[in-house]
Amino acid sequence: MSFGAAEYEPPLRAAVPKTRLKGAQIVAAILKQEGLKQIIGFPNSELFDALAELDIPPIITRTPRVAVNIAEGYARVTSGRELAAVTVQYGPGAESAFGGIAQAFNDRSPILFLPTGYPRGHEAVTPNFEARRNFRNVTKWCEAATRIQDLPQLMHSALSRVRNGAPSPVLLELPVDLLAEMEDVDLTDYLRPRRSLPQAGAEEIRELVDILLTARNPLILAGQGVLSSQASAELVAFAELLGAPVATTPNGKSAFPENHPLSLGTAGRARPATVDHFLARADVVLAIGSSLTRSHYILPIPADKTLLQVTLGEADLGKDYPIAQGVISDARAALSQMHERALEALVGDERLLARRATVERDIRRIRSAFLQRWMPLLTADSVPISPYRVVWELMQAIDPGRTIVTHDAGNPRDQFTPFYQATTPGFYLGWGKTTQLGNGLGFAMGAKLAKPDMTVVNIMGEAAFGMVGIDFETAIRCNLPILTVVLRNHVLGGYAASMPVATRKYGANRMSGEYAPIARALGGHGECVSDPTELRPALLRCLGEVRGGRATLLEVVTHEESRLAGLSPEMR
Repeated sequence: MSFGAAEYEPPLRAAVPKTRLKGAQIVAAILKQEGLKQIIGFPNSELFDALAELDIPPIITRTPRVAVNIAEGYARVTSGRELAAVTVQYGPGAESAFGGIAQAFNDRSPILFLPTGYPRGHEAVTPNFEARRNFRNVTKWCEAATRIQDLPQLMHSALSRVRNGAPSPVLLELPVDLLAEMEDVDLTDYLRPRRSLPQAGAEEIRELVDILLTARNPLILAGQGVLSSQASAELVAFAELLGAPVATTPNGKSAFPENHPLSLGTAGRARPATVDHFLARADVVLAIGSSLTRSHYILPIPADKTLLQVTLGEADLGKDYPIAQGVISDARAALSQMHERALEALVGDERLLARRATVERDIRRIRSAFLQRWMPLLTADSVPISPYRVVWELMQAIDPGRTIVTHDAGNPRDQFTPFYQATTPGFYLGWGKTTQLGNGLGFAMGAKLAKPDMTVVNIMGEAAFGMVGIDFETAIRCNLPILTVVLRNHVLGGYAASMPVATRKYGANRMSGEYAPIARALGGHGECVSDPTELRPALLRCLGEVRGGRATLLEVVTHEESRLAGLSPEMR
């Protein structure tokens, strides 16, 4: 049967009257359609009112950087499934947000960044700070709107990039005069961009799995991509089938449950002995959901390993390490394909069962010896308190299945990561590429915003608190009851070694102050503890305050501790 051309004409659609809206209202209406639950920012943006008109509340911080940190914590805890949007004032607001966006870029966090911009016609006027020119190296898409008519398409382009490809911040600069301009628009035709996940071809997967199956001692290194793709269950199933031990990157910590018998822990700068032992023994390393970025804070992979890589970002393939094979794929899709291929190849083959039993036995033995060496520090009765005692008591006081934890940069990270067992995917926010002091506070607030029923704890040093401490008030005002543990030893931990003369002559590494009074002055609960026997009761009281809805700070007087797991020869 043939059809005439007339039969192919689309049906007539009833005319829809256009609505006259400001530019800010157009952006807000699209964000409403996209399911935005809150807009985060500081100090001023035309989007705050436009979104409030649509019953979307603002989260107003004390600094633009912390606003971005909150958005990152929110995006990471929701695995990018809920939109995290930030807006800041043009000029100084965008300038101050740069550090937060740079951190999010290194952490591969999908954030929609909507800074306002100078009025059109003021472009390239020194010293005006234009976001679209200055953020290009810390975003994967960085553009500015110049015509109000283009806003729907530009928003679609930005949101499509937030949802697809390697996660990263996406920036659309919105000039303030454009946001105030009026336009007749019809948004009924706006189509929400969908998430599309790349999947490797069958032949690529077959080659990858065949290399793994011929390996004598394969090791899996899981990155944040496993968390982003919500692939922890698939990773567990594949590791069990292969009988392979699993380590995670600092950003990927919690992607594989660390109470699993095949877990090695986190391959950070400081790490448990299980990581060193099995990485040295491995002949093939599968990096899944990892960019394989070299960093001072990530354990390097020795050159004698056959390295396989599965990543969403094509620019990551072999960028820092030579790889035997690289595959561009969503981690969950790749793990499902690899599991299916391995099952086909292993029909009737029982050798991997024996390997798994041997690997699990060795992990138990090495972990037990490692903990035995460190237990005197973890349970020390010293005064001032050992920071490792803080780690140990915190581990005993919280339920890891109901608690999201994060650390700050420096010693808190290196002392906490090797010992804390993250058992639930996404309930540990680790970071280990760029490590700006102070991020942990915003990450914790973002986590609480995403999961209000969970307890959220961040552990930080006093230098980190000094960077962002006034934003503890944001947690109080915005009803984000988190527990912040501040380790106070009145020094910049570890920095004396890098400036010995300045330290000796001028005390350049010294700090001073008390922090619990600041928490109380800002309206939260604050305690200080200096006796190790009072530490756990204080933690339990503070957790009770948090569960009662009050942001809380526990200041712990500690001594400086230079010994780090994996780095101190006397503790190996």
